[in-house]
Amino acid sequence: MADVTFSAVTKRYGDVPIIEGLDLHIEDHELMVLVGPSGCGKSTLLRMIAGLEDVTAGTVAIGGRVVNDVAPKDRDIAMVFQSYALYPHMTVRENLEFGLRMRSIAQTEIQRRVGGAAEILGIEHLLERKPKDLSGGQRQRVAVGRAIVREPAVFLFDEPLSNLDAKLRVQTRGEITKLQQQLGTTSVYVTHDQVEAMTMGQRITVMRAGKIQQVGTPREVYEQPANAFVAQFIGTPPMNLFKAEVSASMLRGSSFALKSPIQLEDGRAVIAGVRPEHLGPAVNGDSNTIRVTVDLVEPIGHETIVYASAATDKVTAIFDTHLAPRVGDIVALEVQSEKIYLFDATTELALR
Repeated sequence: MADVTFSAVTKRYGDVPIIEGLDLHIEDHELMVLVGPSGCGKSTLLRMIAGLEDVTAGTVAIGGRVVNDVAPKDRDIAMVFQSYALYPHMTVRENLEFGLRMRSIAQTEIQRRVGGAAEILGIEHLLERKPKDLSGGQRQRVAVGRAIVREPAVFLFDEPLSNLDAKLRVQTRGEITKLQQQLGTTSVYVTHDQVEAMTMGQRITVMRAGKIQQVGTPREVYEQPANAFVAQFIGTPPMNLFKAEVSASMLRGSSFALKSPIQLEDGRAVIAGVRPEHLGPAVNGDSNTIRVTVDLVEPIGHETIVYASAATDKVTAIFDTHLAPRVGDIVALEVQSEKIYLFDATTELALR
């Protein structure tokens, strides 16, 4: 069993709190993604699991064992960093073997583990090469292989794809996901890229300013965001958020009057959220529309992202490429009331 549990964990640097009273349970065999903007504390959490950061208060447990005072080398974890950190003077085989040799593992066992990792990652043909002779993607595979051969209880990934180009990032994140499913090792993956989080995580922990905003499956977090921050952070392009006030079952903002999806008292201030994919050209003259002026059009193949203005609001919508407007056009965007998310204007918590 290799679950990971944070109980009332606090981390401070001097008097500056980075994480305050955090609770989180990562299940055995789970791939959990920690996601959030830079500086939110996600890498600090990962480093506390690894033992690279001390815990100011609270406990971190791996497999039910509190590891606050356990040295990193004795925690049965393996970490893959953003930088590949390969020894340049060693071959791929020697890089994979090095950590095992330092632990005085028998040669036959080393050969078994290195051979198995190389086969899983498809790098058998690279074993006699040195890092300088490898591409970025190949070096990242070797770095992952070095973690695999340790056969740890927990894998830790700290933004491992940041140095790869866009196409290779997509390919490699798929490989890491399949690898985790194949090995079944508990894995904690840190990224600031919400697309990585959505495509890789069995569950996602969304963080902001050292606090957990929401934990759930990618679908739960996307379809049922706990607050306005999660709603806008998860999704590409981001959700549109508008200030509004409830009046006679309508949401009235600076540029629109939309039917409210739920009954609220008149005069209540709310934040209305609409995802770009739920905004489209008005077809039947329905009153549930926002009239906008198109500022920018970005064709991305089968669809086009349209950026527009409506009074003081900025609006993003997704159009079928063949129906996309031009810059300067004035268009009416229709939204179904059941597709509108509502958040309290003060707490920013979801109202439904």
